[in-house]
Amino acid sequence: MLLVPSDVLRPRRPDEHFADEARAARDAGIEVALVDHDALARGDAEAGVARVPAGTDAVYRGWMLDAGRYAAMAEALAARGVTLRTGPEQYRRAHELPGWYAAVAGDTPESVWTSGDGREDFRRACGELGGGPAVLRDFTKSMKHHWHEAAYIPDVSDGAGAWAVASRFRELRGDGFTGGFVVRRFESFTGAEVRTWWVGGVCRLVTAHPDTSGELPPADVVLPEVGVDLPFVTVDLARRVDGRWRIIEIGDGQVSDRPRSTPAEELITVLG
Repeated sequence: MLLVPSDVLRPRRPDEHFADEARAARDAGIEVALVDHDALARGDAEAGVARVPAGTDAVYRGWMLDAGRYAAMAEALAARGVTLRTGPEQYRRAHELPGWYAAVAGDTPESVWTSGDGREDFRRACGELGGGPAVLRDFTKSMKHHWHEAAYIPDVSDGAGAWAVASRFRELRGDGFTGGFVVRRFESFTGAEVRTWWVGGVCRLVTAHPDTSGELPPADVVLPEVGVDLPFVTVDLARRVDGRWRIIEIGDGQVSDRPRSTPAEELITVLG
């Protein structure tokens, strides 16, 4: 069964963003059920899954949930006899950088992180990188559209300057701030990112990245060894200026956006 968010104004219909995936699933003979994302996000998991019929394996394709809300959804579904293919702990490992970093440390920029948003812990993390430019995010998200004020740190050894970026990042993330600060060593890349889709540890689909959906992946993408034993993840790649393909991010595939240049049928086929 495929679970997708319902439309806010028309709750018996899928959210328009996921409507084509719902249609593709139904055309492929896969049952589709609707969840109320707003109810899930405010912590009312039982109301969130009230329209889901009982008793089968399910994959969620919807808006991002924090790990706690996802676990609550999984528990509410289990009470209805529905088992998510991706369990709560697997979701956390895919969704939050500390859960996947160790498995791919050699293929992704060096990263250190804090627990929480304290300045002293942030200073320690910057000290572990030593010096030079870095990119800031939290466990689940960056603010790359606010690059110079809340993402890029010109030199982590500049304590005041680095903290100014971290403070602005924290302000912009607000209640969405997750886990702690993640400080990643800056690397220079060329060309658009590529999104790869992995099911059961095997890459099943290579697409454009949603931010650059018109820039299709080049033919010479080199897939990394992804040693994460997770049911459904995305791995975003970019080519470094020295020609080496690097992992930018891993995410849970259930909440990773599909580029509009990839037909919904292609994704549903690999999920089935």
